[in-house]
Amino acid sequence: MVSTTELGRLTTAAITAAERANAATITEAAALVLGCLRADALVLTAGAGHSLAAVAETFYRAGGLAPVYPVYHPDLLPMHGAGASTLAERRQGLAAEVLSGIGPGPGDVLVVFSTSGVNPYPLELASHAREAGLAVVAVTSPASSAAAPRRGGGILAEQADVVLDTGIRPGDASYPEQAPRTAALSTIVNAHLWNLVLASVLELAAAEGLEVPLWRSSNTVGGDEANAALLERYRPRVPPLR
Repeated sequence: MVSTTELGRLTTAAITAAERANAATITEAAALVLGCLRADALVLTAGAGHSLAAVAETFYRAGGLAPVYPVYHPDLLPMHGAGASTLAERRQGLAAEVLSGIGPGPGDVLVVFSTSGVNPYPLELASHAREAGLAVVAVTSPASSAAAPRRGGGILAEQADVVLDTGIRPGDASYPEQAPRTAALSTIVNAHLWNLVLASVLELAAAEGLEVPLWRSSNTVGGDEANAALLERYRPRVPPLR
């Protein structure tokens, strides 16, 4: 029988290691997000395949940041076609197509989630964003990048202003520990690192007396009313909030 205690230990260890390794860079990422709030700009969040789970965590989420624009194309989501999603993140030119439909503005920040960080889509997203003057935060695993085939001419970490290292092992699986085949951890670690960034943003903003626009749960008293004001404010610039 699988030892849930053992898997729990591996999961906790991965989360703890990522938190410790990124103590300084979490603050750097939070400072970039805080700059967006000061400038009334947007945080663009992007990923492909299962990294889109992290994008979903950043968008319209109870306790989440309101000025977030999820960078998305249907071909990238496995539920719209598993094989097609793999091909899409390897497709050169898709990133430029997606970004052109958004038209990032001055002061915006791009956050890219990609565990391997080697496919053209995340690499080109970061490259085009930097050319447009955006700061880029990469949530990635340099260890996984080092072991992966090069498909985009480099790795995501090289295109980022701030790198949050997830520490995910090549292949993502974590169990059993000596020869991992299952229990991928990237989604859990990605979500934790993003939450750490949000917590840091809240603390930095409080020190400046700056209000952080955060979503409330629609299933709490007053949640709909609080969210209605944020929807009115950001929907014109974030079409996915329609």
